[in-house]
Amino acid sequence: MAAANAPIAMKEVLTLPSIGISPQFITFTNVTMESEKYICVRETAPQNSVVIIDMNMPMQPLRRPITADSALMNPNSRILALKAQLPGTTQDHLQIFNIELKAKIKSHQMPEQVVFWKWISPKLLGLVTQTSVYHWSIEGESEPVKMFERTANLANNQIINYKCDPSEKWLVLIGIAPGAPERPQLVKGNMQLFSVDQQRSQALEAHAASFAQFKVPGNENPSILISFATKSFNAGQITSKLHVIELGAQPGKSSFSKKQADLFFPPDFQDDFPVAMQISHKYALIYVITKLGLLFVYDLETATAVYRNRISPDPIFLTSEASAVGGFYAINRRGQVLLATVNEATIVPFVSGQLNNLELAVNLAKRGNLPGAENLVVQRFQELFAQTKYKEAAELAAESPQGILRTPDTVAKFQSVPVQAGQTAPLLQYFSILLTWGKLNAFESLELSRLVVNQNKKNLLENWLAEDKLECSEELGDLVKTVDNDLALKIYIKARATPKVVAAFAERREFDKILIYSKQVGYTPDYLFLLQTILRTDPQGAVNFALMMSQMEGGCPVDYNTITDLFLQRNLIREATAFLLDVLKPNLPEHAFLQTKVLEINLVTFPNVADAILANGMFSHYDRPRIAQLCEKAGLYVRALQHYSELPDIKRVIVNTHAIEPQSLVEFFGTLSREWALECMKDLLLVNLRGNLQIIVQVAKEYCEQLGVDSCIKIFEQFKSYEGLYFFLGSYLSSSEDPDIHFKYIEAAAKTGQIKEVERVTRESNFYDAEKTKNFLMEAKLPDARPLINVCDRFGFVPDLTHYLYTNNMLRYIEGYVQKVNPGNAPLVVGQLLDDECPEDFIKGLILSVRSLLPVEPLVEECEKRNRLRLLTQFLEHLVSEGSQDVHVHNALGKIIIDSNNNPEHFLTTNPYYDSRVVGKYCEKRDPTLAVVAYRRGQCDDELINVTNKNSLFKLQARYVVERMDGDLWEKVLNPENEYRRQLIDQVVSTALPESKSPEQVSAAVKAFMTADLPHELIELLEKIVLQNSAFSGNFNLQNLLILTAIKADPSRVMDYINRLDNFDGPAVGEVAVEAQLYEEAFAIFKKFNLNVQAVNVLLDNIRSIDRAVEFAFRVEEDAVWSQVAKAQLREGLVSDAIESFIRADDATQFLDVIRASEDADVYPDLVRYLLMVRQKVKEPKVDGELIYAYAKIDRLGEIEEFILIPNVANLQNVGDRLFDEALYEAAKIIFAFISNWAKLAVTLVRLKQFQGAVDAARKANSAKTWKEVCFACVDAEEFRLAQICGLNIIIQVDDLEEVSEYYQNRGCFNELISLMESGLGLERAHMGIFTELGVLYARYRPEKLMEHIKLFSTRLNIPKLIRACDEQQHWKELTYLYIQYDEFDNAATTVMNHSPESWDHMQFKDIIVKVASVELYYKAVHFYLQEHPDLINDMLNVLALRVDHTRVVDIMRKAGHLRLVKPYMVAVQSNNVSAVNEALNEIYVEEEDYDRLRESIDLHDNFDQIGLAQKIEKHELLEMRRVAAYIYKKAGRWKQSIALSKKDNHYKDAMETASQSGERELAEELLVYFIEQGKKECFASCLFVCYDLLRADVVLELAWIHNMIDFAFPYLLQFIREYTGKVDELIKDKIEAQKEVKAKEQEEKEVIAQQNMYAQLLPLALPAPPMPGMGGGFAPPPPPMGGMGMPPFGMPPMGSY
Repeated sequence: MAAANAPIAMKEVLTLPSIGISPQFITFTNVTMESEKYICVRETAPQNSVVIIDMNMPMQPLRRPITADSALMNPNSRILALKAQLPGTTQDHLQIFNIELKAKIKSHQMPEQVVFWKWISPKLLGLVTQTSVYHWSIEGESEPVKMFERTANLANNQIINYKCDPSEKWLVLIGIAPGAPERPQLVKGNMQLFSVDQQRSQALEAHAASFAQFKVPGNENPSILISFATKSFNAGQITSKLHVIELGAQPGKSSFSKKQADLFFPPDFQDDFPVAMQISHKYALIYVITKLGLLFVYDLETATAVYRNRISPDPIFLTSEASAVGGFYAINRRGQVLLATVNEATIVPFVSGQLNNLELAVNLAKRGNLPGAENLVVQRFQELFAQTKYKEAAELAAESPQGILRTPDTVAKFQSVPVQAGQTAPLLQYFSILLTWGKLNAFESLELSRLVVNQNKKNLLENWLAEDKLECSEELGDLVKTVDNDLALKIYIKARATPKVVAAFAERREFDKILIYSKQVGYTPDYLFLLQTILRTDPQGAVNFALMMSQMEGGCPVDYNTITDLFLQRNLIREATAFLLDVLKPNLPEHAFLQTKVLEINLVTFPNVADAILANGMFSHYDRPRIAQLCEKAGLYVRALQHYSELPDIKRVIVNTHAIEPQSLVEFFGTLSREWALECMKDLLLVNLRGNLQIIVQVAKEYCEQLGVDSCIKIFEQFKSYEGLYFFLGSYLSSSEDPDIHFKYIEAAAKTGQIKEVERVTRESNFYDAEKTKNFLMEAKLPDARPLINVCDRFGFVPDLTHYLYTNNMLRYIEGYVQKVNPGNAPLVVGQLLDDECPEDFIKGLILSVRSLLPVEPLVEECEKRNRLRLLTQFLEHLVSEGSQDVHVHNALGKIIIDSNNNPEHFLTTNPYYDSRVVGKYCEKRDPTLAVVAYRRGQCDDELINVTNKNSLFKLQARYVVERMDGDLWEKVLNPENEYRRQLIDQVVSTALPESKSPEQVSAAVKAFMTADLPHELIELLEKIVLQNSAFSGNFNLQNLLILTAIKADPSRVMDYINRLDNFDGPAVGEVAVEAQLYEEAFAIFKKFNLNVQAVNVLLDNIRSIDRAVEFAFRVEEDAVWSQVAKAQLREGLVSDAIESFIRADDATQFLDVIRASEDADVYPDLVRYLLMVRQKVKEPKVDGELIYAYAKIDRLGEIEEFILIPNVANLQNVGDRLFDEALYEAAKIIFAFISNWAKLAVTLVRLKQFQGAVDAARKANSAKTWKEVCFACVDAEEFRLAQICGLNIIIQVDDLEEVSEYYQNRGCFNELISLMESGLGLERAHMGIFTELGVLYARYRPEKLMEHIKLFSTRLNIPKLIRACDEQQHWKELTYLYIQYDEFDNAATTVMNHSPESWDHMQFKDIIVKVASVELYYKAVHFYLQEHPDLINDMLNVLALRVDHTRVVDIMRKAGHLRLVKPYMVAVQSNNVSAVNEALNEIYVEEEDYDRLRESIDLHDNFDQIGLAQKIEKHELLEMRRVAAYIYKKAGRWKQSIALSKKDNHYKDAMETASQSGERELAEELLVYFIEQGKKECFASCLFVCYDLLRADVVLELAWIHNMIDFAFPYLLQFIREYTGKVDELIKDKIEAQKEVKAKEQEEKEVIAQQNMYAQLLPLALPAPPMPGMGGGFAPPPPPMGGMGMPPFGMPPMGSY
C-alpha cells in the first residue's frame, strides 16, 4: 500500500545521533520520554551528563553535567526528576529540580531501591520498588505514599510501565519476564491492576495496557476503560489478544460491554510481543506497538482491527502519547524519533473501502470530524428521514462529520414535516439535539430564535447565549431587538455588526462606549454629529465624550477649536473650559490660540478660574501682553505683574500692595532682575515706608544673595531705617561670616534698644570685629555692661574691661565678672587693679571671695611681676590650712619663705608638694646650695649638674652621681665632651667611692666607667679597691672585672692577675680570654680550675696542637677529653686514630660522622670494631644497618647471616635496597630472602641470572611490577618459557597489557607474544583487552587466524581498536565484519565497495545497505553493483526500494545505458507512481513491443509525459501500439487526435467511445459524417447510441434522410421520442405540484397564527437532549455501475463490438 494512502502516517521527527547522542546511550535505561514535549537522555561518557531535548526545538538540546542513575522530565513543565543510588547501599536518593528557576523543589531518600519510576501526572511521580508502589507529589513537603504491594506474578519481572487513569482511582503496573522453557524467546508479560477505592489488586497476563474514557450512550458520565494486549504460549499454541473492558461500572447506568480481538502476528514475528500501548482520545483508537516495530490499530469502541504495518525496522523500546495530534511518538534502537498520526484524508475511505466497514467509517468520521464519509452520511440521513425516524435523523445530522448536514436544507426538511398532535415537532427535536451536542450555526440560531421570540421566551435566549450555544449574527440581533434591546446589543457585539452596535449605544446614551468599541473594531462613526447630539441633552456628557475623542489614537477626529465653538455657542463656558484644560495639557506651541482663548473667556467671566489656571502653570504659549492687560483690569495684580515685561508697567501695578498678597509679591520679586528689583523696593519704601517696610524686609531676606547684601543694607541706610536693617540682618546673620555684617547688626540692635539681642550676639557670634565692637560699646555706654563683658572676656580685653569698669565706678560688674563669669581671668583683673592703684583691701577681698576657683599660678605670676607677692601670704596660708596640695600654692609659699630667710632648708627638705625645679631655679641666684638641696630632692639631674659645674661644687656632684646609680647620668657626666669630667673622676675615686659602703653604688660606678670606655681609669679604680685590702678586696665581681678589663686594656697584666687572684669566674673569664686570643692564659685558667675539656679544646681549636692534646689526654685520662681528641682527629682525617680514641673514650655519640668518614676512607674493618662498640650502647637502626653493610663490603656474608638471626634493629628493607643499588646482590639476596621481600628478591635474582628462582620469587610477590621486571628480563635472556609464566600474570591487568605487547614486539618476539596471548584466553580473569590485543597481533602477524578469532570472540573485543588495526593492515573482509558488529553500517558499506574483491558478499551487503544512515551510500551502492555485479542489482534495489529516490536511480541507470537491467526493480516500485519510473518502464515496453503491459502501466500509473509517449508511438509499426497512442490521447483530453488515430487504424469502437467521453457535440457529429462518408452504416447506428447524449435529433434525422439511412436511425428516434415524452410528462406533473404547493403554503400561513398557542405548549423550557440509542438499520449498498457503453435507461440490449 502506498504510504500516501495509508490510514496512519509515519514521520521521522528527529534522530538522536544527529544531535550528538551516542548510540550506546539509546537504550531503555538511558532514554525517557514522559510526554510529547521532552526527551531526556542520560549519558555516562565522556562525562556524566543529562541531555534534555525540547521537541519544539529539537536541534537545540540542553546538556547539563549531572550524575544520576535515571532522569525524567515532567510532562508539562521544565521540571527534572533525578534518581541516584547511594554508594555502598541499596537506597536511592530522589531529587526534583526546577530548571528554569535553577532551584531544588524537594528531595527524598528511599529506604529501598527504586527499580522503575514514571510521571503518572504533572504533579505526581510513581515509584516502583522490588515489593511496593509509591506515589510522590511534588507539591508541599510530603514524602512518598505507599499505594499497594506488588503481586506475586510480578516477582523477578522487569517493570516496563506504570500508568493511572485520569481520576487516579485505577492503577496498572506492567512487567516482563523470560518466556516458558519450551519457548524462551517469547517474553512473558504480567500486569497488576489495582483499585484505589477498593484497595484490591488483580493479577493478569499482559504486555501492554492503557486507560481511556468513553461516553456510553445513555450514560451522561464517561466510563473508565482499560485496554490491554497479551501474547502467551500455552500447550504449544501462541495466543495473541486485545481486551477492552470497563472499570467500576455505574449501577443503573448504561455500561460498556467487554470487547476482545485477535492480534495477528506475521510468521516472521512469532516471537515478537507488544511493548507499548497508546490510546488516541481524539479519535478513540488503540495503538499497540511491538518490540520489532509492528503497529496494530484498533477501534476503542468495537475493538475492530483498523490497520497493521511495520513502522520501524529496528526494535522500538519507548513510546509516548502525542495527544495534540491524536497519535504517538516512538523511539527505536537506531535513535529515530518517529511520529505516528492519523491520515485524516484517507482513514475513513480506507475503512469504508478497504475494510468495507461502513458503520465504523461513519463513527470515525463523526468522532474525529474527518472527511470521507459524506455520501454515506447523507444517504443514511435520507433513509431515516424517509422512514420518519426524525429523532435518529436529527442525531445523525448533529453528529455529521464536518457539519455536512448542518445546512438550511436540513432545517427546511424538518420544518416541512407536519406536527402530529400530542408529539414534539421534529424541528424542535432537531434543535434540542443540536443544543445538547454543541453550538448552533448562524442559520440554525436564527431559526430557533425566531421560534422562541414568537413565544416571548427570551430567558431561553439568554441562557443559550450565556452557554455560547448560538452563533450571533446581525439578523439574529434584529430579531431579538424586537423583545430586548440589551440582549440585542450583546448579539450585535458578538456578531461584529458595528453600525448596529454604535446605533444601540447612541440610543442608550452610552456615548463613551461608542469610542471604546469603535477603537476595538476599527470603525469610524460621525463624531461631530454624535457630539452635537449629546450637547443638546447632556453638556457634561459631551465634555467627557469630547475628551475621549481627544485621546483617540491618531488624534482627535474633530478640531479642538470647532468643539470649543460648539460649547461657546451654547454659552457653556465651564464645559468649554473643562474640555480645553484637559486637551491642552501637553502645552504645545500649536495650541497658543486656544490657550489665549480659554484664558480670555475666563478672565472676562470667571477671573478666579483664570487665576487658578495661571497658578497651575500649565500654559506657556499664549499671548502674554494681552493676558496681562486683562489680569490688571480684573484686579489680578500678581498675574499682571507676572505677565508684564516693561518696568513702568510693573511699577504702576506693584504699588497696589493693598490688593496683593505679600507672599505673592515676595515671590514676584524673585522673577525680577537685580536692578529692577532694587528700583521697585525703593519705590515701595518711598510711597509708604512704614506700611511697606515688612514686605521690603521679607524681599531682602528672601533674595539677599541675588540682590546683594550690601545693596540691601544701603537701601535701609539710605532711608535710615535701623529697624529694617535690624530685621533684615537678623535673618541673614546665622548664615554670614562677614564681620562687618555682624557689627552692623550689633549696632542696629543697640540703636533700636535691643540690649538682650546685643548681649546674645556678642556672646554667641564668632565673626564680628572684637576691637571695633569693644570701642563701639564703650562709646555707647550702655546701661548694661554685659555685652561689653562678653566681648572683652571672649577676645582677651580683660585689662581694658577692668580699667573701663573701675574708672566708671562699676565695681559691682568687676565682682560679678570675677565671681560668676570667668574666675580664671581673676589674675588679669588683679594685675590691672594693681596697676590702677586700687586699694589692697578691695583686691584682697576680691581674691578671698573667689578662693579655690582662682588659678594660683597666673595670680602668683601677676603679683610676682609687680613685686607684690607678699600680698598673697594670707591667701596662700588659708589655702594650705584648708589642705591644699596644689603645687603652685606651695611653690609660691616656698618663694616667700626663701625671700624672708625663714629656715628655708627645713621647708625644702620637708615639704613634699612644691616643684623642685621651679623652687630650685628661684634659689640659684639667691643661694646655690639651697638650689642643690631642692634639685637633689626632685632628682633634677640636669639642673643639679649645671648648678654644681657653674659653682665648682664637684664634691657634691660626685656624691650625688654615685648615690643616684643612674646609667644615663653617669653617661652624661663621663662624656668626653664634658669639660669637668676629670674633676668629677678625681672626686669619685678619691672621695665618693671610698666613702661609699654600698656594693651597688660601686658596681654602678664601675659599670659606668666600662660603658664610658675608660679602661685605664677603671683599672686604677679597681686596683685601689681590690688589691689594697679594702672592704671589697675579695669581691667576686670586682676580681672578674679587673681581669676582664686587663684582658681588654692591658693583656700583659693578665697572667699576673690570674696567679694573684683566686675568687673569679674561671670558665667565663677563660672564654673571654679565648675570645681575646690569649690562648695560653685561657689554658692556664682552665687548667687552674680543672676544666680539662675546655683546656683540651683550647689546645685543639685554638693552639691547634693535636700532639699536646693527646699528651694532655694521656695525663688526665678522662673520657670526655679523649672524646674531644677523637673528634679533632676525625676532622683532620685521621679516621683510624679517631676510631681508636672514640673506643678509649667509650663514646658512641658521633657514630654518624664516624660511619661517613669510614666509608669515605674505606676503613670498613676499623668501622666494624667501632660499630660493635656502639651497638652495646645504643639501639639505632642506622648502626645495625651500617654494620651489615660493612660486613658486605668486606665480604663477610657469614657474619651477615649470623647477625640478622640475632636480635637487631636494622631496617633490613633499606639495607637490602642499598646493597641492591650498589650491586652487592649476594648480600642483598640474603637480606631480601630473610625479610620475605619477594619482589626485590626476584629482581635481585634476575641480576644474578637466576631466572627460575626469580620466577618463584615473583610468584610469591604477585606484583604486576615484579612480574614485568622478571618477564622482561626473561625475554631479554630468551627464557621464553619463564617469560610466558610471568606474562600470564601481567596481561590480566588491562593497564599493563599494552606495555608487555610493545616490549615483545620491539624485540621481534612475535610468535612468543601470540603464544602468550593465546594462553591468556583461557584465564579466568581474561578481559576484553587480551582478546583485542590478540586480534591486533593476528592482524599484524597471523592474518589467517584473524577472521576466526573475530567471529569467535566478537562480543569480547574492543571493536574500535581492532577496526583501526584491520584498517592499517588492510584486512578488508575482517574490517567489514567488525563494522557490522559495531553497527557502523555506513563504514561497512563503504569498505565493501572500496575493497570488493576481498570483502564483498551479496547477502551480507544487502543486510548492510538497508541499515546505513547516509542516503548517498544507496546511490554509491547502485553504481557499485552496476560496475561489478550487474546480475544482482535488482535484488539489491528491491531491498532499498523503500529508501531510495527512484527518480535518481532511474537517472543513474539511464546515464549508464543499462535501464533494462533494472526493469524488475522498476516494476516492483511502479506502484509509487513516480514519473521517472513510469517513463522508463513505458520506454522499455515500447522497445519490447509489449503493448499489454504498456496499456496496463498507463491505466494504473498516470504520472508521466503522456503526450510525449503518444507522439512517440502513434507512428509505431505495430497496430496495438498505435491503439495505445490513441488511448493516451483520449486520457489526456486530446480527443481529436485520438479519434483521428483510431479512424486511421479502423478502430471505430475506440473512436466512438472517445467521442462519447469527450462530451463535445462537434466531434460526435463529425464522426457520424465520417461513417456516412465511409459507408459504415452499422457504425453509424452504433455511434447513435454510444454518443446518444451528444447528438442533436435534427442533425441525425437530416443526415439519415439525406443518405438514405432512416432504418439505421430509427432505434435512436424511438429512444429520443420516449425520453422527451417522459420529460414533458414530468414538467406537467411538476407544474401541477407547484400549484398545489402554493395553495398549501397559503393555507399553512393561515394556520400559523392558529397554531402559535400549540407551539408554545409544545416548546420545552430548555430543550433537553433526548437519549441517543445506537443507529438502527444498515446502509444500502451502492447502486451497481452501468455496464456496456452507456446504454439508455429503458434497457435496450447493447450492440456488439467491432
